[in-house]
Amino acid sequence: MTARPFVPDDFSVPQELIDGRFRLEPLGPQHNAADRAAWTSSVEHIRATPGWEGSDWPPVEGMSAEENLRDLEGHAADFAARRGFTYTVLAPDGEVIGCVYIYPARGGEHDANVRSWVSAAAAELDAPLHAAVSRWLAEQWPFEQVQYAKRD
Repeated sequence: MTARPFVPDDFSVPQELIDGRFRLEPLGPQHNAADRAAWTSSVEHIRATPGWEGSDWPPVEGMSAEENLRDLEGHAADFAARRGFTYTVLAPDGEVIGCVYIYPARGGEHDANVRSWVSAAAAELDAPLHAAVSRWLAEQWPFEQVQYAKRD
């Protein structure tokens, strides 16, 4: 018996989400330095973001540039294999200000588990990002039930 694919084989995975305040594109090795700078400047902020409470990521002790690169390469491999989809969140000027992760949910109650974060410097964009991603998932993705921690 083969496991059900995360998304149907004929589903065209979106390559971007554009909002006037930010843009999402697939996360990859090319974002390494900017991604690492964004999250290392915001560890406490990210860990306090809905959906990240109690998580061991991001690591308080940080990660080397090489470790971060391996992490990004893993996310890019998941994207290519359609096992999970991680997007970097870019400000209009191209600065990395966060990430959105779309992966299979565990337990069978939901199709997908979605988590997102923005850097402390872009904290005001957390709720708008959540709203835009929630609409995007409902309108363009094949999921029936999405687990995505609400924002106040």
